Amino acid sequence: MLFEQLGFTYIGPVDGHNLDGLIDIMERAKNIDKPVLVHVITKKGKGYLPAEANPDKFHGTGAFEITTGEKIIVEGAPKTYTEVFGNTLVKLAENNPNIVAITAAMRDGTGLTEFFEKFPERAFDVGIAEQHAVTMAAGLAANNMQPVVAIYSTFLQRSYDQVLHDVCMQNLPVVFCLDRAGLVGDDGYTHHGIFDYSYLRMMPAITIMAPKDENEMRHMLYTALELKKPVAIRYPRGSGLGVACEEELKLLPYSKAEELKKGKDVCIWAAGSMVAPAVAVASQLQTFGLDAGVVNMRFIKPLDEELLIQCANSYNNLVVMEENALAGGVGSEILEILNKNDVLRDTRVLSFGIPDTLVPHGDKKLLFRDIELDVAGMTKHITEWLAEENGGSVWRRNV
Repeated sequence: MLFEQLGFTYIGPVDGHNLDGLIDIMERAKNIDKPVLVHVITKKGKGYLPAEANPDKFHGTGAFEITTGEKIIVEGAPKTYTEVFGNTLVKLAENNPNIVAITAAMRDGTGLTEFFEKFPERAFDVGIAEQHAVTMAAGLAANNMQPVVAIYSTFLQRSYDQVLHDVCMQNLPVVFCLDRAGLVGDDGYTHHGIFDYSYLRMMPAITIMAPKDENEMRHMLYTALELKKPVAIRYPRGSGLGVACEEELKLLPYSKAEELKKGKDVCIWAAGSMVAPAVAVASQLQTFGLDAGVVNMRFIKPLDEELLIQCANSYNNLVVMEENALAGGVGSEILEILNKNDVLRDTRVLSFGIPDTLVPHGDKKLLFRDIELDVAGMTKHITEWLAEENGGSVWRRNV
């Protein structure tokens, strides 16, 4: 046996649904003083026919009808970012025969089911092999195709070298669509996609975008394919904001942020999924007499340096909000730019993001509350931060 030749004690195959038998085998394995490989065979969804018949669909599921196994759809609920991505990619592929889709054993989870059905000759599921997915995309891009790699943010980490060496260093037109970016709640703490800003923005040639809503995501996908260069678009798990999606896709101005609201006292620079909370925080700050500006960054790299410097000179107090690790993230990037342009000495910066800790498994709202990345927590910290500068317990602007 192969495993025994490698020095393992091999036990199996074992029926993974026989609990008593499994306990007995595990007890035996514990007492073996060398590496042990227990080969356990299970059937996904065993005992529940809808899951047995469609195991991919039940890889991760929310509420569903017990008799049919069909997902319970809430009437009028916004589409998920995943659904909007999949629908938009199909629409673009109908008019562009060079678009191909690649995924690593997550066809349904990344929203590519319809694409695989309509364009089977242009759809590739490489299995749990993210490194191969990226290098395959690079090869296709080098031969005039336009590959879109749909992958969970946390799993792209496995192919760091391939993104850097095979795509970015060759400046190839590969689009990475990073689903499950940010905190993912019930998917578990191994699936939190909270490092992509940090590890991607150091790579040469890559453009990084993050949409504030599902409509903007559609335009970003269209823009990414038109750029003909390495691009990463990151978006969260779950439903969009329910905004109306424009039928006609448009190019977004390259490297330009969107100033959503002008203010006088503090300016909030928000990335992607944090834009809506930033708007809510700005509204809360009004109760303290604070007039806060809000900027939707859109482009994480290259960042809109011109607008950033203008805001630094106008406000002197900047707040950064990102659903990414603070270490090496957008807040760090903004500090680097301000320092490079010699305006940091006159500008105070407060960054909100994921602290240097392992965020546990749990409901997303509760996780945000625990790390004070929710509206209430951020509002509290901003008022206290401004109070430090002004010598009061709560900052209030004299109007």
